Amino acid sequence: MNKTPPQRPLMPTIQKLIAAYKLWNEYFDHLPKKSRYTIGSKVDLLFIETAQLLFTASALPKEQKLSVIQKAVINFDLLKFFLQIAWEIKVLENKKYVAISEQLSEVGRMIGGWHKQLTNQTPLK
Repeated sequence: MNKTPPQRPLMPTIQKLIAAYKLWNEYFDHLPKKSRYTIGSKVDLLFIETAQLLFTASALPKEQKLSVIQKAVINFDLLKFFLQIAWEIKVLENKKYVAISEQLSEVGRMIGGWHKQLTNQTPLK
């Protein structure tokens, strides 16, 4: 019998980001071909990199988390920036942009809270 090893549960922040990515993934194939491999790929990559940074931070000792979360915040802001550009140049429809933005808004609050908590816990050098 083939058993998979037990996995540690993902943090709610990562789960919400993955849910937003699943929604993005549905939209990705419907982007205009010329944009799918430019701005579409950039957004896709930023989703993946942000998820990787959040997952990494969740596994690190407390004293090492802040620098990784700071990188995740920057990546997340870039993700929202490129999504907005995609919407502005009409690569992403209004309805789809609103749906994904709503999900990302909650993720942003969660990442911001995590960052603030770590900042308050980290002594100044």
